[in-house]
This record gives sequence, C-alpha cells and structure tokens, in this order.
Amino acid sequence: MAGDVGLTGMPACDVVDLLNRGEVTPLDCLDALEARTAIVDVAVNALPILCFDRAREQARLLMQRPLGSRGRLAGLPVPIKDLTDVAGVRTTYGSTIFADHVPEKSDILVETIEAEGGVIYAKSNTPEFGAGANTFNDVFGATLNPWNTKLSAAGSSGGAAVALATGMAWVAQGSDLGGSLRNPASFCGVVGLRPSPGRVASNPGAKIDRLLGVKGPMGRTVEDTALLLDAMTGESPADPLSLPRTESFLAAARSGWRPARVAFSADLGITPVDPEVASICRAAAARFGEIGTLVEEAHPDLSEAHDTFQVMRGLAFAASYAGLLESHADKMKPEVVWNIEKGLGYSMADLVRAENNRAAMFRRMNAFFDTYDLLLCPATIVAAYPVGERYVKECDGYTFSNYVEWLAIAYAITLTTSPALSLPCGFTADGRPVGLQIVGRGRAEGRVLAAARALELVLDLRPITPIDPRSPG
Repeated sequence: MAGDVGLTGMPACDVVDLLNRGEVTPLDCLDALEARTAIVDVAVNALPILCFDRAREQARLLMQRPLGSRGRLAGLPVPIKDLTDVAGVRTTYGSTIFADHVPEKSDILVETIEAEGGVIYAKSNTPEFGAGANTFNDVFGATLNPWNTKLSAAGSSGGAAVALATGMAWVAQGSDLGGSLRNPASFCGVVGLRPSPGRVASNPGAKIDRLLGVKGPMGRTVEDTALLLDAMTGESPADPLSLPRTESFLAAARSGWRPARVAFSADLGITPVDPEVASICRAAAARFGEIGTLVEEAHPDLSEAHDTFQVMRGLAFAASYAGLLESHADKMKPEVVWNIEKGLGYSMADLVRAENNRAAMFRRMNAFFDTYDLLLCPATIVAAYPVGERYVKECDGYTFSNYVEWLAIAYAITLTTSPALSLPCGFTADGRPVGLQIVGRGRAEGRVLAAARALELVLDLRPITPIDPRSPG
C-alpha cells in the first residue's frame, strides 16, 4: 500500500480500526506516509527530521503482539514536535545551539504514546524553543501554510498542523503555552486541543510546578484528536502534576452530550480582533442553537491577562534558558533574548502580583462555568498572515507592544487552566481557515470534545482540504 493517498487521507480512527482488524499493518502505514512526505514536504517544510528506519523497527516489534493487544493506537504512526525528546532521534528545539543534539532517552510523553502502540516516524518543525506563533528557525527554515504557501502556519506547533492538513500525519503531538496548539490549528484548518495541566504527563523541565506549558493532541477531526489524547494520558511518578486516566476521551467525544447554555465573546474584553474573523466565529457559535443550545454573549473578567502572562512567561523563559543566554546569546533570536531578559528583570513584587491576579482570574472563570457550560471565542484574532512577517504587529487599528501580545485571546485562557480546543469553523473571503476556540471548566476535556464534535457535524466542513502545496499558490 506504499504511497496510498487514499490511506493517508482517511481519518485516524478508521485507520486504527483497519490496524486492529489486520487489514493494514503498521508497515503499510509507514510506507504510505513516507511516500506522501517525499512528494509533499518539499513544498511546506513541516517534517524536517525523519526516522523511518527506527519507526519500522518499532513497528516490527509491535507486530509480534496479537491483533487487538497493540495499544489504543495499534501501530498508528505519530510525529513528535521538535521540542520533545525522542531517544536516538535528532532533536534540536529549533535552535542552532542544539542543531546536532541526539537525546539518549525519550520524554515521558513519547514513552506513553509508544506504550499505546504509537510509532514515531518524524519530528515536526517548531520555532526556536517554541517561542513565537510563526514556525521558522535557523536550523530548518520556515514551515509554510498549505492553504497558501506564502502565508504563516502559525506556531509553535506549526509543523504538526501542516503535516496533518497535507496528509503527512493522521494525528500529531504538539504543545501549548500561549496558544501553540490552538493557533496553528486555526491557521491550517485542523483541530488542536490544549488539555488541562497534568492531563498529559511529560518531563517537568526547569519549572517542576509548571502550569502554563502543556503537551496535547492535534487531528483532522475531533474524534481523531480525542483518540490521540487517550493515548497521551496517564499518571507518571516522574511528573508530579500528572493526573490518572479516568475516562476515554474518544468515548466522551462520541457520547452525544450537548451543552445547554454557552457564552460567546468576540474579544474576551481584552484584545482587538479582525472583524471578518469575529464575524465568522460569531456565526459558527450561533449554530449551536441548531442542536438546542442557548447562545448568549458574555465573558468573565480577564482584564489582568496581559501583565500576568508577561510576568509568568518571563519567569518560565528565565528559568529554562538563562544559562544558555550567558553562553549562546549570539545564537538566539531576538525575541527569545528579550523574553529571558524580561524574566530576569522582574521583581518579587511583580511575581506576587502576577500570581495573585492569576488566582483571581481562575476563580472568576470557574464561577463563570456555574452559569455557562462552555465559553466560545476566536482561537486567533486574525487569519494566516504573510510568512515573512515574524509576528502580527497590528490588528484593526491597534499596534501591539511586543511579539506575543497578539496572542492574548489564547493566553488569557492558558492562565485559567481551562482546556481549550480550536475547531475549524469557516473561511475568510480569500480562503484562509478560521478556528473557533471552545473552552471548558478545568479538567472537562470530555465535554469540550463532545461539544466540538456536535458543532463539527453541524458545520459539516469536511472533506475540505488545502490546495496541493506542490502547485504554485
């Protein structure tokens, strides 16, 4: 089945069914992906690191186990974002400092996915250290949007989103601090879910009590995204925040649960939004009414989001990269240097203020969900912008003060610990995808997925696919 475009275009859940029945093998899947990647990735640069030899070794080992006992993914290939270690596979973090780095041990998350029958075959492109919502770096260059290769794929999970959209992946792993699963999902017309902190166990890193950055799943459909989340979850003694597995998120997505009352906000009261994007998202949110859901315009008070996120992000960058700044500042992009230096410059009073404000935002959001089942808003404030622009500098007449401020509609949600999903919900007049952000109470991923699946069926945007990125845009 090598090079079978029909297979690579199938939903992940269907491919797993075929794998469980023995109608295709993990090796068939790898052959199909390798052929597809060879002809497509030259145009979009989503998967710069390939490890098909390692993948085939893993697949052969997995195939020694009986059908039906090969884990939730049953041999489904999965690409891993190039911020996450895979043993024996080049892992650069998008930085020339680590251009030739090959870790000896995999991240907890990778071990979890492999234990569930996932076969790692590639690393997806990311900006340097995941900083900035435009996927480019000095190691591999820029990842291009498959709907229009002159445009950004967003970031930092841009390579993952593009691999999905172009049929080079059935599901993909990503991570999210300020929207890095949700932004590229919105720009590329796929689904990206930021889970609650602790839902997906991973290596703690410099901040053992981290709550901002999480790892999570992406897919072409809500069900496929839930499938990968199931394969990513589980408690680990090596991650003190990790939560035990309590439910099947795929079953939750298929449960038929419908929200009774949801709130929509075009801007969360904190950011400009492109009027066309706001209109598309408002129209999509209104369609919850077709399944009997009451839709009202409302949002919690998140007014402290900008200052709080800047301080907490700065602290995270300082904790993680201050040592590298001392020895490798000349090899870091200016935005990363700026973020580290900002973090090092904050006072204890700044940290206390940010922590207190974040706690207040969390309490308000939690109380908001006593009235509303879900909060809906745009996943990004603009549709895809030119790839040559490092970040969005202006929106609807407002000029941003720094390279992350345009991400407020995503990072405000990050601060509340709520799970949030970007669902494809429409297109601009010139054909750029737009994502609707669906936000739930903390640890309510199941309800977020069920509601997203319900709206996905109403919107019926499938099987729309991008232009062939090999053709001139």
